[in-house]
Amino acid sequence: MNKIMQFGEQVEGYQIPVLNEREIRAAAGILFLMMFIAILNVIYTGNFLLLKYAVILFLTDILIRVFINPRFSPTLIIGRLIVRNQVPEYVGAQQKKFAWIIGVILALTMFVLLVVVNSQSPITGLICFICLIFLFFESAFGLCLGCKLYSLFYKEKAQYCPGEVCELKDRQDIQKTSWIQLLIVLAFGLYLLLTVFLFHDLLNNRPFALFGEDNHPQTTEHGL
Repeated sequence: MNKIMQFGEQVEGYQIPVLNEREIRAAAGILFLMMFIAILNVIYTGNFLLLKYAVILFLTDILIRVFINPRFSPTLIIGRLIVRNQVPEYVGAQQKKFAWIIGVILALTMFVLLVVVNSQSPITGLICFICLIFLFFESAFGLCLGCKLYSLFYKEKAQYCPGEVCELKDRQDIQKTSWIQLLIVLAFGLYLLLTVFLFHDLLNNRPFALFGEDNHPQTTEHGL
């Protein structure tokens, strides 16, 4: 029973239970894609059915992680299969559990409001946005935003963070950002704004059908 109901793995060389960050990031990417498609479906069709299914799956998956064992989470299992040929990157299990408890609270709130009560409100919209932000940062950047809050609630320092961000050390030269690079990013942002300002009307025209007949009316300058 202890092998089933546990959180984290005991790995030689690590003093506390750990998890594989690589499969966690893969699972976060799967959940992000699922939630993103479901939310887009609501935006463009007004149909909430796909989002309701996504919320149920999201809640079930994260409940398994927190209250049974991350090893039995369907998305983490799929993530493990995807990254099975990559060298594991071990992270402390305790801060991940704290982050996923936050996920349970968000997903449970969504489940009650959207599925049980069958309601929509700015609350559900805000929670969806927060979930997407958490999942995106985890999958794209390897940043666990929930883990960042761990140190605010617990006195002990988090151990074995992704990329060793918990350890104080000087950045290597390849990690440092020069003023020229920052100016390039700023110039790129200005370039984007200038492109929108100068070419908005031109780019707003609907593309014609290169092959076959286009049954859709051309977009006017007002976007109608």
